[in-house]
Amino acid sequence: MTHAVDVPQYPMPRNVQRCPFDPAEKLFEIQRIDGLRRVRIWDGTQPWLVTRHADVRAVMASPHVSADTDNPAYPHSSAAIKARRARAKTFFTEDGAAHDIPRRALARDFTAKRMQGMREVVQTVTDQCIDEMLAGPKPTDLVEALALPVPSVMICELLGVPYHEHDRFQVLTKVFTAATSTAQDTVAAAEEMLEMIAVVIDGKMDNPTDDTLSRLVVEQLIPGHMTNEEIARMGLLLLTAGHETSANMIALGTAALLSNPAQAALIRNSDDPAVVAGAVEELLRYLTIVHSGARRVAIDDFEIAGTEIHAGDGLILDFGTANRDTAAFTSSGHGEPDDLDISRPARHHLAFSFGVHQCLGQQLARVELQVVYSTLLKRIPTLALAEPLENLEYKTDMSIYGLHRLPVTW
Repeated sequence: MTHAVDVPQYPMPRNVQRCPFDPAEKLFEIQRIDGLRRVRIWDGTQPWLVTRHADVRAVMASPHVSADTDNPAYPHSSAAIKARRARAKTFFTEDGAAHDIPRRALARDFTAKRMQGMREVVQTVTDQCIDEMLAGPKPTDLVEALALPVPSVMICELLGVPYHEHDRFQVLTKVFTAATSTAQDTVAAAEEMLEMIAVVIDGKMDNPTDDTLSRLVVEQLIPGHMTNEEIARMGLLLLTAGHETSANMIALGTAALLSNPAQAALIRNSDDPAVVAGAVEELLRYLTIVHSGARRVAIDDFEIAGTEIHAGDGLILDFGTANRDTAAFTSSGHGEPDDLDISRPARHHLAFSFGVHQCLGQQLARVELQVVYSTLLKRIPTLALAEPLENLEYKTDMSIYGLHRLPVTW
């Protein structure tokens, strides 16, 4: 067996023609045979790839691993992402107090109760977008018509960033997530977005309003607990993640539902909020749009799945494959994990990560997805793909999986 076979390159290409919703076939082979294996990444290093659900959870909860991107052994996704994080590092890639304190400063703005309180606004924005869709030409691109506007409006509303900036930050986010971006590109994009947010923060010094950035100005910046730069970095993280992830889930989830009409009908024909809530959890599990893995580095020796991990070893946690693990998602009366089954109990999925670093905005994402899927299918019951599934343009070239365009008709 050759060295290349023993240590495969990661990430591995999806077989979009076979099924665009499935992780790469090689990942399932690794999961089935040994669960974790050394892989080779862009810089020639060989971190461990972890693919089983229980093992991923164990690593994410372990005190023996670090999320600190300044650690020399941290297995960055690319040279570009490494450079951007060096310029605009946030609490999300810190450990201990450096992570916990700023996270607590934001947490009350993202509680489940507060996000449920925003459901009416999400519904209004969704209905407005669908009204414009129905009044316009068909086929239309669902990404531009619905998937991008809804989460962009909501994160702007929550943070207090003027919505007229949305075209600018959407373009900059594409630079952050494109596999073809250079380190110079991503640093320049980060600088531009930080400058944009810093201007917004300055405006809130004299005129705070009811939003997250205003609260951080009043409670953190003015008393001197945080600098404008630190708050701007938090804003960059939230603004980027707050629209990019939900936008891709809206588009890819709609494509998955339109390709599984029986599952779509269960949502369309139900008035039970629990049905659509369960559907969202299953779609999050089934699609898992973060397809380049979460990254960690071992800071102590420890064992996982019978394998000794040593301090200084890099680790990649492949959420997509873990979310298809038969040991975690096979239950009586439901399909195999490779099937989309919206009645499946799937809340233990890892689409929002696990442990102290799990996604801060997950409750907002849940509300957005619940409202959008249900409203779209009910208001446009004849909605259909305007192109075959295999002809759609998938984001295999991005760190967040999704669709560049989703042509639909009705």
